Amino acid sequence: MQPTNDTAISDEGSALRPVTKKEKTWGSFAIFNVWANDIQSLFGYTLVASLFISFGASGWTAFTALIAAGLFVMFMVNLSGAAGERYGISYPVFARASMGTAGAKLPAILRAVVAIFWYGAQVYFASTALSLLIRTITGAESDTMFLGLSGVDWVAFLFVWAFHIVIFWRGMNWVEGFLNLAGPFVYAVMIGLVIVLWNKSDGQLLSAAQTIFANPEATWKTEVSGFVAIFGTMVAYFAAVMINFSDFSRFAKNKQAMVNGNLWGLPMNMILFSALALLTTAGAAVVYGEAIINPTEIVERADSVFLSIIAAITFFAATVGINLVANFIPAVNGIANLSPSTISFRKAGLITSGFALVIGGLWTAVISQIGIAGFVNTLGATLAPLFGILIVDYYVVRKQELSREDLYNMKSGQYHYKKGWHDNAVIAFVIGGIFSVATVWVPVLSDLSGYAWIIGATLGGIIYYLCTKKYETVLIQSNALKD
Repeated sequence: MQPTNDTAISDEGSALRPVTKKEKTWGSFAIFNVWANDIQSLFGYTLVASLFISFGASGWTAFTALIAAGLFVMFMVNLSGAAGERYGISYPVFARASMGTAGAKLPAILRAVVAIFWYGAQVYFASTALSLLIRTITGAESDTMFLGLSGVDWVAFLFVWAFHIVIFWRGMNWVEGFLNLAGPFVYAVMIGLVIVLWNKSDGQLLSAAQTIFANPEATWKTEVSGFVAIFGTMVAYFAAVMINFSDFSRFAKNKQAMVNGNLWGLPMNMILFSALALLTTAGAAVVYGEAIINPTEIVERADSVFLSIIAAITFFAATVGINLVANFIPAVNGIANLSPSTISFRKAGLITSGFALVIGGLWTAVISQIGIAGFVNTLGATLAPLFGILIVDYYVVRKQELSREDLYNMKSGQYHYKKGWHDNAVIAFVIGGIFSVATVWVPVLSDLSGYAWIIGATLGGIIYYLCTKKYETVLIQSNALKD
């Protein structure tokens, strides 16, 4: 059914209530900036740079895989964001259609857990930029290490963590404004970094990049396996945002604004950012004799106080901006969904920040030890079946028609199912999730690890569809017997 009047839905909590027409203010530029900041974050750069050197493929293959991943994700978020744009609903509410009014708490909290992991990791990466700024201005040196961080690093980390709280406490308008201000400046700093490396490499930067692109040691087997691995890892990197894109699309002015923002924000950003990441990585290899995947370390070695200060501020702002939107908001919505009447936006934000403090503090000591690709692929594989279930339910089973009133009816209605749980969705999630995560960690399935997200999403969707059709058949036969 078509979306109803804004006043027809009760306010279930500020974090979950449907967005009103007056609140749908995000144009294409705002959507573009969601992706610009997500791709441009320090973790995003580190991941892209590591993919160029980790899988044995040539630079052209890696570059093509990154662009293909951007196009694939663009298509998927247009699918998952459509319901949010049309009905003004967040992901935890949208998930009730497929999982049940109570069952939706499962994917919402899983998405929240993943978001908290990302949130904590991004707090750490943003703190490296601030740490660079402190060292540049004060000349402070590293001192006694604790959990992989020095005293200066811990001061920077705790400041960044507290800074996030200050911003979200001011509300979504501050978050959006911060995001729009921070995003565009990252490219300026990265271009400046390329120029610095160009000068320091005596013009050898392009030749080094071409060497990476050519990679004479690459074979057709390494090219194919490298393409799959890079494509799969980048898709898994965006897995969390793909599943809950309705958290953002519900603020879009209209469908066209969402689609255009995704077009310019994903493949176009991926092309430019990947090219700059390749050039800076190649330049660092020439100038410093090693492949450096953290841009703050490259800036630090550039020995330019002005560049260090500008870069530190910019990378700090960009990483904080995307962290608030892509990780903080989904985590808050998922936690608030556990008890909408008692957990407010701010309370859920403080809970998120508390967990993020622990996650970020342990990043260098524990989480990073499994490797960036392993970390990304595991989180992506966990969420993959939920995406397949969501899409199949909305497009195939329900033909894009939802009852917004029933989505907010927690005691009865068509989405209440059996005591609020939809068994078919739970079965599909468990089976799909176990197999997709196994492809990442079980050696005998390692050849499929690049397809982990696609396998999980496909399995989740197919199993959900088959179980739903079987249930409908049984229900029809039961009704026929009664008649």
